[in-house]
Amino acid sequence: MVLYPNLYLNSVKEISLETLKRYNIKGLILDVDNTLIDYERKMLDGVQEWCKNLNNNNIKICILSNTNKVDKVKKVGEALDVPFISFAKKPLKYGFKKAQRLIWLKSEEIAVVGDQILTDVIRREQMWNVYNPN
Repeated sequence: MVLYPNLYLNSVKEISLETLKRYNIKGLILDVDNTLIDYERKMLDGVQEWCKNLNNNNIKICILSNTNKVDKVKKVGEALDVPFISFAKKPLKYGFKKAQRLIWLKSEEIAVVGDQILTDVIRREQMWNVYNPN
């Protein structure tokens, strides 16, 4: 287990198709809080367009959140038209495995994106990790 990310970015929107292709990443497991939405539950500007562009380029996405507020995660998942899992119990493997099954990719083809080192970015089974400190 590695406790540091492969990549540091200021925003999830900085993840480009070129970066994903360079590292053979075909899917993203995304956290919600401070990654896709802000503290006030507002979708970050440009996230819907960014997500749509990835989907249009065959990048699979799944939201994985520790929150037990299903309505919050559902709202974001539906707005982005991606599958979602709440109450994931990260960093335990269960939620990551479930997300992997939803997007049907090998673990080495998936990047995990989040803002918390200890819950979102613990590297498991060759999954790539992106840390967004904001």
